Amino acid sequence: MALQLEKRIEEIIEPAVHDLGFEVVRIELSGDHNPRLQIMAEPLKGDVMTVDHCASISRAVSAILDVDDPINGAYTLEVSSPGLDRPLVKLRDFVRFAGFEARIDTTQAVDGRKRFRGRLGGVDGETVSISVDGQEMTIPYPEIRRAKLLVSDEMLAAQDQN
Repeated sequence: MALQLEKRIEEIIEPAVHDLGFEVVRIELSGDHNPRLQIMAEPLKGDVMTVDHCASISRAVSAILDVDDPINGAYTLEVSSPGLDRPLVKLRDFVRFAGFEARIDTTQAVDGRKRFRGRLGGVDGETVSISVDGQEMTIPYPEIRRAKLLVSDEMLAAQDQN
């Protein structure tokens, strides 16, 4: 149910966030008694995300969600950047960050395991490749429950170049 609501919220707010010059990275609704709606976004042009950016997204999203009202009751809205240890949510994230270290958790065991830590190799169709301890492994994208980049010296060096 929460996943469907998150997708609906993304559909509602994505055009406005895009018009402001940002891409929605992830929508996450958590908490039963004090719900929190986290919207993770980043600038389309690759700029650094600022507090002012978060504030402008928050104002726009608040107005949209007040009109559409997809969430029952009160909730806390949080807008943030993905940060260096960003989540990998969309298939294109695995392409964009190929070559970087990541952690992937799966819903079902793949080759006898559900947790993988290694260097992303990219995507072939709907299959993500990751090199774990020198062994190339493939994971079906629909089986990925959660994935994120791991902060490394390489990533910090790449960030400094931007």
